[in-house]
Amino acid sequence: MTLNNLEIDTLVVGAGQAGVAMSEHLSKLGVPHLVLERKRIAEAWRTGRWDSLVANGPVWHDRFPGLEFNLDADAFAGKDQVADYFEQYVRKYNLPVRTGIEVKKVLRNSDRPGFTIETDEGVIRANRVVAATGPFQKPVIPAIAPKDSNLHQIHSAAYYNPEQLPEGAVLVVGAGSSGVQIAEELMRAGRHVYLSVGAHDRPPRAYRNRDFCWWLGVLGEWDAEIAKPGREHVTIAVSGARGGHTVDFRALAHQGMTLVGLTQSFENGVARFQDNLVENINRGDENYLALLDAADAYIERNGLDLPEEPEARKRLADPECMRNPLQQLDLAKAGVTSIIWATGYGVDFSWLQVDTFDANGKPQHQRGVAREPGVYFLGLPWLSRRGSSFIWGVWHDAKHVAGHIATQRTYAAYRDREQRAADEQQQPKISNVSTLGAH
Repeated sequence: MTLNNLEIDTLVVGAGQAGVAMSEHLSKLGVPHLVLERKRIAEAWRTGRWDSLVANGPVWHDRFPGLEFNLDADAFAGKDQVADYFEQYVRKYNLPVRTGIEVKKVLRNSDRPGFTIETDEGVIRANRVVAATGPFQKPVIPAIAPKDSNLHQIHSAAYYNPEQLPEGAVLVVGAGSSGVQIAEELMRAGRHVYLSVGAHDRPPRAYRNRDFCWWLGVLGEWDAEIAKPGREHVTIAVSGARGGHTVDFRALAHQGMTLVGLTQSFENGVARFQDNLVENINRGDENYLALLDAADAYIERNGLDLPEEPEARKRLADPECMRNPLQQLDLAKAGVTSIIWATGYGVDFSWLQVDTFDANGKPQHQRGVAREPGVYFLGLPWLSRRGSSFIWGVWHDAKHVAGHIATQRTYAAYRDREQRAADEQQQPKISNVSTLGAH
């Protein structure tokens, strides 16, 4: 199928978990559509993650309803296993995905309904466009990053394994799931690691024989529609590495890691940190204990027979780096040769040139339905709820968006019938009197 001058009802841009979910639901509703992916299916899982990464949730949870992983239900899938899963999903449901095709530009038509889409294989016209490119589009490194050419600096998106870094100590900035897992891997590889810890949620990996994903589900936390005030950008520090374990910053410090507060600035080879390490650790503990309390109350309220786990509430002594937190660090004297910025991602919708963004470039939408009619978003954090950017969450958001598209198609079909009727009324009348055989 050639793309040039192709006309399609709905174009889905991106074939990661969001695009695959969108395609499944559109297919079930009979909506003609095409999914375009500039690289491979689930490419970000293959090349935008470090080698040892596993999913943060067990496979019974982090999957789509239509296909199970060929793993133990409580296992954590590796990054390539996740990518293979989505490729298998596309094959199972015969989804119309085309890879190796990049969408360059989307413009609203001025003389007809819908959009004109420029790709590197030709021009497409579509009535609707779904931006399913996900939240991990543009690695963000803060402006405070030092300009020192002697330091090896990379974003966590470009980190693959300890061997790629020069010998020496490493400063990891950011202690969400990516930052803390990378820091722990480097420490286990024999590196001295300084970990800059900001605000975070720190759930138990499991409690009373249930994974934290289960607890957030039954407690309704995944379905929270808005973040708690001041917690919109707070990351989750959780790990599925080596079979899964609770992230314990005190334990990491007792094993040799040096914890520091939020990174504030760099000047003349010296890193400066905010005096908030203890506060950040303690708030993470409060979040941890609050979940245990909620879980205990749920168990009692529902009469569940789950084993008590008093040791989960025990806390290690504060390590030296918490008792006397570093306010600054001379990187050269400390032997730091690398900085890894685990500081998150931004979105890049420069290709989507329609009127649906605010002054800061943030998409304006309601549950994925954009302000601009005919445009949809999928896979973004908090699209409809806390779970929106997770594998299972995006599937449910896609179901809602697909339903909206199907409904809009019925409205469009009604308008088309009206237009056809109007056209027929305007056609010239033909006399019933035959002139055949006239003299």
